[in-house]
Order: sequence, then C-alpha cells, then structure tokens
Amino acid sequence: MASDTTKALQGASTLAIYNVLLQVSFRVVTFVLNAFILRHLSKEVLGVVNVRLTLLYSTTVFLAREAFRRACLSRGSSADWRRVINLLWMAVPLGAACAGALGYVWARWLEAPDAKHVPAYPAAVWAFAVSAVVELLSEPLWVLAQAHMFVRLRVCAESLALGSRSILTVVLVFLVPHWGLWVFALAQLMYAVVLSICYYVYFTLYIGSTAAKDSHFPISSVRQMFFTWGTQPFEWALVTLTRSFMMQSFLKQLLTEGEKYIMTFFNVLNFGDQGIYDVVNNLGSMVPRFVFLPIEDSFYVFFARSLIRGKIAMHQNEDDIAIMAKVLQSLLKLVLLIGVTVLTFGFSYSYLALDLYGGSLLSSSGGPMLLRWYSAYVLFLALNGITECFVFAAMEQSEVDRYNMRLLFLSVVFLVLSYALTRAFGSVGFVLANCLNMALRLASSLKFIAAYFRDTPHEPLAALRPNLALAFTFLCSWAITAYSESVLCCDHGVVPRLLHVALGAACLLAVVIMTARTERELVSFVWQQFLPTFFQTKQS
Repeated sequence: MASDTTKALQGASTLAIYNVLLQVSFRVVTFVLNAFILRHLSKEVLGVVNVRLTLLYSTTVFLAREAFRRACLSRGSSADWRRVINLLWMAVPLGAACAGALGYVWARWLEAPDAKHVPAYPAAVWAFAVSAVVELLSEPLWVLAQAHMFVRLRVCAESLALGSRSILTVVLVFLVPHWGLWVFALAQLMYAVVLSICYYVYFTLYIGSTAAKDSHFPISSVRQMFFTWGTQPFEWALVTLTRSFMMQSFLKQLLTEGEKYIMTFFNVLNFGDQGIYDVVNNLGSMVPRFVFLPIEDSFYVFFARSLIRGKIAMHQNEDDIAIMAKVLQSLLKLVLLIGVTVLTFGFSYSYLALDLYGGSLLSSSGGPMLLRWYSAYVLFLALNGITECFVFAAMEQSEVDRYNMRLLFLSVVFLVLSYALTRAFGSVGFVLANCLNMALRLASSLKFIAAYFRDTPHEPLAALRPNLALAFTFLCSWAITAYSESVLCCDHGVVPRLLHVALGAACLLAVVIMTARTERELVSFVWQQFLPTFFQTKQS
C-alpha cells in the first residue's frame, strides 16, 4: 500500500509540474492578450467579455462537472469504468440545462450594454453557452486521463486549444475590431471544439494499442468511451456522493466568483470599471493560478486516491498517513512562504506593475490600491486551497453535507459583505470581502485537520509556526522596498525605477537565501518532488 501511495505522490508531483507550466503559458498569453486588447478595443468590451460572458461560461462548466470530477476521482469509487463513464456523461445534459437557463437570464433579464459601443451581445451570450456544452463533451475522457496520470495529454490539449483561441482573437481584433463581441464568441467556440477534438483523437488512437494493453487500460474499444446501457448503468453510492458534491460545487462557485455575480446582478460598477477591475484581478491572481491551483488540482488527486474516505487517521494505513502528513505539512509551508512573499513585495511594486502594463489607464485610478489588497488576499488563497484540498479528499459523505451547510452560511455572509463593502470602498470592497470569507473557510479547514490528526504523532499544521529569522527578513524587505517606492518610484524617471527594481531583487534574494538556511526540510521536499520532474519536462 505504501508503495502505491509513493507512486501516487510521484504522479501528483509530475501532474503539478505540468499543470504549473500549463497555467503559466495560459496566463502569460492572457496577460499579453489583454494588453493588446486594451490598445485596440474599449474597456467596456473587455469588461463585458471578461466579467459577464466569462462568468456565464465558467458557471455552466463548473456546476456541470466539478461534482462529478471530485466523486469519480475518489479512492474507493467503482473499478468498473463503464459505470463511472456513464455517470460522467450526465454532466453533458446537466450542462446543457444550465447553459439554457443561464443564457436566457444573461440575454433577457440582465441589463444589456449599449449596442453602439458593445455590439452583438445576445449572440455572444448564446455562443458562450454553446461553447460550455461543447467543452463538457470531453469530460469523461478528461477524468479518465486524470485517473491514469496522462499528464501530457491535458497540457497538449489545453495548449492547442488556448493557442487556437488566442491566434483567432488577435487576428479578428486586428482585422475586424468592429465585430465587437463576435470576435470573442468565435474564439471561445474554437477553444471548446479544439479541446474536445484533442481528447477524442488521442483516446481513439490509444485504445487498442500495445501500450494500452500492456498497462491494462480499462477501456478496450472506442464504443466504451460513450454511454452504454446495462442492468445497472450507475454505481449508486457514487451517484449519492456526486449529489453531495453538487451542492458544494454550487456554493464554491458562488464564493469563488462572488464579486462577478455582484457586479453582474447588482451593477455596483459600470462596464468600464468592471474591465479595469478584471485586468487588475487577473494580474493579482497570476501567482494563485500559476502555482496554487495546479498544486491543489494535482495533490487533490493524490490525497483522494490515497485516503480511504470517511476513515480517521488512526484507521488508515500507518505508512500512508505518515507520507500524507509530511506532504501536507510541506505543501502548507511552501504555499505559506509564497503567499508571504507576494504580500511583502506586492505592496511596493503594485503601482509600477500596473503602470508598465496598462499605462495611466490603470495606475492613475484605484488600481494600485486594489492590487495591494489583492496581495494580502493571495496569502489567504494559498493556505485555504491546500487545506480544503485535503479536507475534501478525507471527508465522508455526511461530513461533506455538513460542510455544505457551513458554505451556504458563508455564501450569504460573503455576498452581503461584498455588496456592502463595495458600496463603501468601491472595487477594494470585493477584495476585503474575499479576505474575510477565506479566513472563515480556512479556520474551518484547520479545525478539521487538527481533529483528523489529533490521535497520531503527526502535526502537519506545525508548518504554520513562523521561523523568527525568516519572519524578520520578510519584515526588513517590506520596509526597505516600501521606502524605496516612496523615494524612487514612480514619477522620477527610468533610472530611479531601475534602482527600485534592483533593491527589490536584492531583498528577494535575501529572502531566498534565508529560506534555504532555515527551511531545509521544505527545500528537500521541493527538490525531490518537483525539480526532477521539472528538468525531465524541459528535456522532453
């Protein structure tokens, strides 16, 4: 059992590295694309696309597939992949129903933008809804690939889809900018179609091959990739678990995208301000999307496949628990240090980053203050993501149901806070509400983890105890860079700006050196689990 857990850990590390590379590529392309669009299209168009239409797409896809993913990747789920795939195909009609209902709301109920400045809004709404359903057609194959650690497939498929969408967007924006939202609607359809085609082509070629037979791949024919009728098409225990995760998925989506729902349904910001907020939000979320999200996705698979759901640590395999406790402790320490680093340096470099990226359009508004607060939010995101990653893999169904009730309460609190704080503080209110929400969720997860390991010799939460020397280094770095910003940046010319950047680089180097000296176990974990895979990835 321990060897299986070690193998799963290696697979999770490999998956995390590939996902990090994928997310880096995705966000860099989006980053450059937004900079290009800001110079060719209005901020109103950017606000409608990146807030309202993207929210429609993400809500449809997330609600239709997240619960199925979490349930079907759990250890102890049916070894009969025929029934697992049958269940996963239920995401498609669910997604179609969500797309139809949400599309109607978006097109008919919500305030439409001015057609002169943002043309083709109704058509774009339905195009994004259809794109979500097209992407869901590949969902059974995505889960199959994740469960069997086909790490390169996801990277290649999403990279090709992203590349196709980005190229089409740039070409259309450059040639026919007057098409407005049609540009983004066609590009989103291209993304969904290419993504689904990649999965179907790959598995069509793989199934029946020598490699599939040698690895005892559970699917032996192309027909088995689709829904198949039988006397018992589903495993009902898995259906029940999926239903429990369904409510959790709805609440998690509400909490994750809460500010966009507030902007969409309550019009607390106009479309132009929404566009600026989204640009700043994308810049602030680069680290969470680059690093935290890929690690969470990959190590959720590791925890879910290694833990027996619903059993406390004392009733799990002793070697497995020792490995998982050490992994959890190392991950918590890793994301904590990354989050504190973002907070330390984000405070003093927010103005410069926005000024270089979008010019005075971003830096002269409330963008810098918004980005500074977002740096604090990143720290909460870092810790909450890893703790919930473990908690969701360990909880039994009744605990999941109880957690859903807590999330329901937090959702209501979060929405009320978002509305109230945004009325009082503008867009910064969204970040403040998110910080409070994440703090409450983090407290709940930490309580569960402490109770889970209470009767064992393992203390994964020891990762949160600060090292005084390292904490002092962070504090000094914050003070030096804050003073540097006040005297060198950002209206004193190019040379003072370069000096400000150089001081920040020196302080960051001091943080890295102190981390290497004081966190040797963490350095060893990163070296063993991530760096070998990273170098293998580059060589391949």
